[in-house]
Amino acid sequence: MRRIALILICGAALPACVTNRPTAPALQWEQRVGELQHAGSWQLDGRAAVAQGAQGWQASLNWRQADRYADVHLSGPFGIGALEIKQEPGGLSLNGAPPNDAMLSQLQERLGFALPLDNLRFWLLGVPDPDTPFALTRNPQDRALHVSQDGWSVAYDRYMGVAGDLLPARLTLSRDDVRVRIVIDHWDWHP
Repeated sequence: MRRIALILICGAALPACVTNRPTAPALQWEQRVGELQHAGSWQLDGRAAVAQGAQGWQASLNWRQADRYADVHLSGPFGIGALEIKQEPGGLSLNGAPPNDAMLSQLQERLGFALPLDNLRFWLLGVPDPDTPFALTRNPQDRALHVSQDGWSVAYDRYMGVAGDLLPARLTLSRDDVRVRIVIDHWDWHP
């Protein structure tokens, strides 16, 4: 009986001894940056927290990217203040309304700041937007540590192993008195 109890205790303790090491990047930065910047389709689920001066809000974040089409859902606790943003070559749409030029200013009014949607699709993947100048520093895993672009500062705090590579798990965007922290809980990424 003692032997069985000892085996059960050792068996239960064994998983605690296993360490979760981050997945090593499959490709080095120079090879991977182009692949990430031209990624066709991907999805993420996470959370966003925005602080602007003394104001702030939090939301769940669901982002679906298919080439140049983005479908972004933000919603507060219990779905309060839900916002659906669709970006496509024809323009920006909010909550199912047809795209038009006024949508960008309406989005800025609802959020309280100008969300850098064009850049953000790249920053979420851990790379700069290839269409505008940037400054970049990399971490010891050869991934972005900090990106400065279009007046925004993007700091990457943590990465997670996804499909044999490392993708951002936590990043913070800041500009003037706006700070946006994004935590990514799940990636649907198939390179």
